[in-house]
Amino acid sequence: MLDKKTILIGYSGHAFVVAETALENGLKIIGYSDKEVSGSDPYNLVYIGFEKNDDFAGWQMEVSFILGIGDNKLRQNISILIESKGKTVETIIHKTAHISKNAVIGRGSFINKNVLVNALAVVGKNVILNSGCIVEHECVLADAVHIGPGAVLAGNVTVGYRTFVGANAVIKQGIVVGKDVVIGAGTVVITNIPDGKKVVGNPGRII
Repeated sequence: MLDKKTILIGYSGHAFVVAETALENGLKIIGYSDKEVSGSDPYNLVYIGFEKNDDFAGWQMEVSFILGIGDNKLRQNISILIESKGKTVETIIHKTAHISKNAVIGRGSFINKNVLVNALAVVGKNVILNSGCIVEHECVLADAVHIGPGAVLAGNVTVGYRTFVGANAVIKQGIVVGKDVVIGAGTVVITNIPDGKKVVGNPGRII
């Protein structure tokens, strides 16, 4: 990956974390795309424009793209846009993450510091596995899922499309969580969760 040229999508908050790992991995970030120029520039990047504008210069460059967007729906939509332009979305994995050789990691995902992904887990495209989370054996995560810092998914958990699991949440073994679900920080999920619900508490309850 050394000196591979990329453009970062988004340039605040989550994007700063992704950029740090990408640079450590040897990627070269030539600039960033966002709605407007960022008020903070910790990595001294050039503003290239907004990827949704017709005249976005990035589509004409020989580059791949890095997703720095925390919002699940927006991140997925931007990935679809990038692919429609014939471009590639990079997978970014921190060097301290431990990924089983028998796990599957989808393209465009970001795996942060000290993450554990165990045997036969399947992680979809454009997923965020945030700092120190655990994805145990045979878990299946759909595209555009976000697992928050310190969250634990016990074995055989299924997490649906675009679902968010908050920091330090725990999901019991064998549970099925639907799509577009929001699980609050510290929640303990012990029953299956239908699509589109919000869950909080210990034990988790739908609100």
